[in-house]
Amino acid sequence: MTLLKTLAAAGIVALAVAGCGSSTSPTSSSSSASASAQSSTAKTPPERVYIDVTIADGVAKPINQQVQAKLSEPIIVRITSDAADQLHVHSNPEHTFDIKAAPDQQFQFTVDVPGKVDVELHHLDKTIATITVQ
Repeated sequence: MTLLKTLAAAGIVALAVAGCGSSTSPTSSSSSASASAQSSTAKTPPERVYIDVTIADGVAKPINQQVQAKLSEPIIVRITSDAADQLHVHSNPEHTFDIKAAPDQQFQFTVDVPGKVDVELHHLDKTIATITVQ
């Protein structure tokens, strides 16, 4: 009886191995497909571009900063200001944000058309950054 159980177990293992070995695709491609399925389901936050701006006593910093970004990548302008102004992003479509006299303000946008995009302060009439979007 024990020999019969051992033979039955060996037969089940042989069938399982034969079933796995009958795949027409190579093992490496199925494991890479599994790895890519895992990576596509993993939620990694998108990269972001930050531009830090300070407005104090009528002076904005930075002026004419050069920035690189990818298409549809979130761009966040962080502003601390002692005066109200308006942030204008010359992209397609354009974006306009009202700046308050307050610390730690954030304005987020994306650019979906490649090229150069100017980010301006309207009341101070200054370009704080030019973003090259690729």
